[in-house]
Amino acid sequence: MNIETARASYAPDSQSTEHVDVLIVGAGISGIGSAYHLRRDLPDTNFVILESQQSFGGTWITHRYPGIRSDSDLHTFGYSFKPWVGPPIATAQEILAYMGDVITENDLERHIRYGHRIETASWSSETRLWTVEAVKIDTGERVAFTTNFLWMCQGYYRHSEGYTPEWPAMDKFKGRIVHPQLWPDDIELKDKRVVVIGSGATAATLIPSIADKCTHVTMLQRSPTFFRLGRNAIELAEQLRQLQVKEEWIHEIVRRKILFEQDAFTRRCIAEPEQVTKELIGQITAVLGSDYDVATHFTPKYRPWRQRIAFVPDADLFHGIKSGKASVVTDEIERFTEQGILLKSGKQLDADIVVTATGFNLSVLGDIAFTVDGKPLDFANTVTYRGMMFTGVPNMAWVFGYFRASWTLRTDLVAEFVCRLLKHMSATGARKVEVALRPEDHNMPLLSWIDPDNFNPGYMMRNMHLLPKRGDKAEWQHNQDYWAEKDQFPAIDLDDKAFVYE
Repeated sequence: MNIETARASYAPDSQSTEHVDVLIVGAGISGIGSAYHLRRDLPDTNFVILESQQSFGGTWITHRYPGIRSDSDLHTFGYSFKPWVGPPIATAQEILAYMGDVITENDLERHIRYGHRIETASWSSETRLWTVEAVKIDTGERVAFTTNFLWMCQGYYRHSEGYTPEWPAMDKFKGRIVHPQLWPDDIELKDKRVVVIGSGATAATLIPSIADKCTHVTMLQRSPTFFRLGRNAIELAEQLRQLQVKEEWIHEIVRRKILFEQDAFTRRCIAEPEQVTKELIGQITAVLGSDYDVATHFTPKYRPWRQRIAFVPDADLFHGIKSGKASVVTDEIERFTEQGILLKSGKQLDADIVVTATGFNLSVLGDIAFTVDGKPLDFANTVTYRGMMFTGVPNMAWVFGYFRASWTLRTDLVAEFVCRLLKHMSATGARKVEVALRPEDHNMPLLSWIDPDNFNPGYMMRNMHLLPKRGDKAEWQHNQDYWAEKDQFPAIDLDDKAFVYE
């Protein structure tokens, strides 16, 4: 259902309207983490979590392709408050089990309403409330909630569909085309020739997991990407466990070590990109051998960290290539044929199955139809405050994580800020808060959400026009520097003129 249809067709029944103090959207990694902080810091707060799926997990239940795993270490992708005791790169099932423990241990299950697809969210300055209108997916029943504060934790891509470019003659292909985000249960890989289009984290995960099952798998990429290789283990964690150190201590120590090293690596990528490139490519050459054409297939033209760098545990992707079970082709697609894909070089790639690991579609705030006092809200016309609040949008926060570090790190920071903000509003009697440009900000240049010279993955570049604007001051942009924000967020002055209360 599109936004206009949703807005026009909804006729709420006042008797089915439920009021809560805080409404959290999404029961994925962000929503569950945010709910924990809310229960811990504001235990008397009445809240619900609305989730469109029939279970918690977000990405980790909607993506079911073979081998799905994290591409961030779980010591930092895991929560600050819940020790991670497994290998740093974890499977979807391991992550779901971890999240399930958090839900059980903190009595969060009773707050979650599964199978609720939100269609509209309307702010009223008269009542100082959001009205959130949803549909119960299993029954089609329409329900409404009013809430004082809306906490958007739904992620930033559309779970219902992945991004697949339109290549010529795709309809001519006699095989099967699938996107990893919608992996079919009935697909048979045995004795099949598979081509995986793409070279990001999904391709790097999928290819080694299916290489032993199919006849051959080919990674077809338009251009190379950067990878980091290493053991799927943290030596320090192993040593501390041998010393029988408490897991809570291990978790904190290892998190700090990883964050320190990540910060140093990111700074090196900017300060000495040629040296970092040499080191990253050297790791791959060490596995594939000096005779392999690493220059063509694994040497990107951009500097490290302008796009996300996927970690390949135990170099499994590259061992698959070395064994001959997998191969890499760097070329562009001319068109599909009945037997496979014709490349611009003239080469034909025969395939029974083509997997389009080509990314996802950005979803700005869950594709929900937002209105403020009856006027449709276009987030592209707003300016972001630290990547979590927006000018002209009252009583709402959005969790948008890091690209160069684990998403969850920012979930914790935003959650602690929101709880502090809610406490401040309660103490001062304010029922409404929104951010606004201060007098000294009005001549500030307004720029795209992210500086494309700094970070430019395709999914962001395709949809940048949908996202809020940023300014040239730290307060008015989505920063990628956790090392700085971990100190900046707790120091945010809630009486700063950027916050307008009523």
